[in-house]
Amino acid sequence: MNISAEKKEFCGKDIVELTCGKYTATIAAFNGSNIMRMQDNENGIDFFRNDPTFTAEDYQNNAEVYGFPSLYLPNRLAGGVLKVSDHTYKFPCNDPLGNHLHGFLHKREHKIVAAEVTENAAVAKTEYVYDNKDPFYKTFPVKFKAEYTFKLSENGMEYSFTITNLSKRQLPYGVCNHTAMKGPFTENGKAEDMRLYVPIGDKVQLDEHCIPTCEFMALDNHDKQYLTGSMVPVGQDIDNDMYFAENGTADGKPFYGIIATDTASGKQIRYEVCKDFKFWIIWNDHGDKEYFCPEPMSWIIDAPNRPLPQTESGYIELAPGESKTVTEKIYSM
Repeated sequence: MNISAEKKEFCGKDIVELTCGKYTATIAAFNGSNIMRMQDNENGIDFFRNDPTFTAEDYQNNAEVYGFPSLYLPNRLAGGVLKVSDHTYKFPCNDPLGNHLHGFLHKREHKIVAAEVTENAAVAKTEYVYDNKDPFYKTFPVKFKAEYTFKLSENGMEYSFTITNLSKRQLPYGVCNHTAMKGPFTENGKAEDMRLYVPIGDKVQLDEHCIPTCEFMALDNHDKQYLTGSMVPVGQDIDNDMYFAENGTADGKPFYGIIATDTASGKQIRYEVCKDFKFWIIWNDHGDKEYFCPEPMSWIIDAPNRPLPQTESGYIELAPGESKTVTEKIYSM
């Protein structure tokens, strides 16, 4: 089996190209350690939204809606306010709805730490140290380190994301992947053949600013399409459908993640996440751009500011020196 991990340049920026068996993947360190592209070459599956005409600058300017970006902090902070147990921060409002949106980590140029092969996998490791050299530090002076590992094997991509608090303050901890999945993801596929399965619990009600009202609702007929795997995730507008994540099943076994299916060919993308991700939010940019985002989130939107218990909000803080790691897996069937 062909296995390789090569450091290369894309438009003068650092990337790692991984190959293992039928899979290839490009890790864009320059773009927040984004998986810029991942393919199953045997089955003609292109996992994430990409554009062959794009330059590095184009990808950086559209970091949230191409590839597989990791966000810190996830989604919105109402009015840009971030209330931590030992301090309150005020972030700039970069959202038309009057909030701070998506944080900054996915927009930074990260460092390649390793590009190596093992007996059965190609591995890339990247990192970013957030400190007083970062332009955002004056707003949020809490030093931390972000570390990423991408392990590509014949079983697909295994991904881990670790944040370590390097400061003397409490570090609010919330992470998300703004997974921009192609739809359709097969060669010559059609949007109307796409289906999405998401095992979900109660729906999170959002107000006109896309902030939780702290009311949770039973699922209606629209929502239940996720549970039956009958939701068509493109070709219609899906605007921030947010739910508590629940256990599901696949092939008669427990499954915690989402499954995207091309019904014409039967081909699937399966995306599993660890149980630190307590919510799913589904968004597709009005549904007319051939991609959709099933986003796993460790906390509810605006968690630091919501009057909810931690068991419902997912909000936690890392003490000085403390680390936390989340893991995910992406593969085709």
